[in-house]
Amino acid sequence: MTGLLLERLRAGSDPGVVTVTSTLHKNGAIHFDDLDGQRSYSPRGFYAQSKYANVLFGIELDRRLRANAVPVLSLLVHPGYSATNVQSSGPTGLLKAILKLTNRLVAEDVETGALNQLYAAASPHAQGGQFIGPDGRNEGKGHPTLVRPAASATDPETARRLWDLSEQLTGVRYDFAARPTSPHGAADPTPTALR
Repeated sequence: MTGLLLERLRAGSDPGVVTVTSTLHKNGAIHFDDLDGQRSYSPRGFYAQSKYANVLFGIELDRRLRANAVPVLSLLVHPGYSATNVQSSGPTGLLKAILKLTNRLVAEDVETGALNQLYAAASPHAQGGQFIGPDGRNEGKGHPTLVRPAASATDPETARRLWDLSEQLTGVRYDFAARPTSPHGAADPTPTALR
């Protein structure tokens, strides 16, 4: 969808793309030899892989936007551990009951979890390349702050390979041709509390 909307984004005022991921991206990897799960499939594993792919995409999008001086921001965000049905929609029986209870006792409410997405989308302080998540313990809950992706999710070669494959599979090509516009500023990679 981002590739299809890129021209309209360029024409906007302070445009940005916010890619939503999860802390579970840290458990993910891209299995290029088994993308469809024909050899090995687990719901949690594929969820982690999809969130890992989101991180690779968001970082690679930022690299390409900057390299071509396209004035569109690319930010990453995760909501932390929010009380939604994503944790309990797959499991059944006792595990489902435990996850529902954990949601009530440990997770933050959905509204607080959404603050990270809202910050990334609307804050005048947000910068391209930033990854926003909760400031609490293990990034589980709290208010928006800069967080770090898994080191492996910042690998340019893996990101390029996934990008190329995604363009091939979807048929969507990104037009990053330079336009007479000014580039956006560089992000400060140091995680600090955001205000």
